[in-house]
Amino acid sequence: MSGASVTDQDAHGDRPAGSAPTVAAGPSSGPAGPTGPAGPTGPAGRSAGARALWALADRFDRWADRPFDKLRTVPNADRVFYAASEAANFSMLWHALAWVPVLVRPDPVRVVRAASTSAALAVESALVNGPVKSAFRRSRPVLAEGQQRTRRLRQPKTTSFPSGHASAAAVAVLMLGRRHNVVVRAALAVLGAVVATSRVHVRIHHASDVVGGALIGYGLGRVLRRLLP
Repeated sequence: MSGASVTDQDAHGDRPAGSAPTVAAGPSSGPAGPTGPAGPTGPAGRSAGARALWALADRFDRWADRPFDKLRTVPNADRVFYAASEAANFSMLWHALAWVPVLVRPDPVRVVRAASTSAALAVESALVNGPVKSAFRRSRPVLAEGQQRTRRLRQPKTTSFPSGHASAAAVAVLMLGRRHNVVVRAALAVLGAVVATSRVHVRIHHASDVVGGALIGYGLGRVLRRLLP
């Protein structure tokens, strides 16, 4: 199935009022995305240094996308990445992992911990999908001629940098794992990595969007887990 839009909402969460719409895409240049007015995918009106950084990011994106081209031909891998990408829409996967223990054994302490994780994810979504994405206004990848997505996929309306799935995954891993042993934390980290990289696999984000989102989410998560109970 082609990558036709199936919703007007962001793939990571509802687009906050006042956030920037997706930059109109030009002709496709393959996995790295369309060519924009100020470098391959960067917004217009930036300095020469900023344009150079966007050009460097595009080179990294082209390099990072090569392994995914091989994975896209493996049915089981393709199925896992698409499922992970869809499950993490609106951070529903992470909210579920936070609240399932409460449903299994209701307890005031568990309720507080689950609510803290959901609150952290709400803060992350508001910041990343609002002012942060608006500040960068990067175009999303465009499918090249002959390319198509193998499964139905929710299309985001916000701009590309940073990846909200990646930032939410980083926040969730830090919040969910703070009172668990190393095995559980490692499992959460693996799940978070799969969710984040799935956005490159399904061609919704550039690889540098995912790296940026993960770094932002990690920093935000470190702060929020100190502030929230």
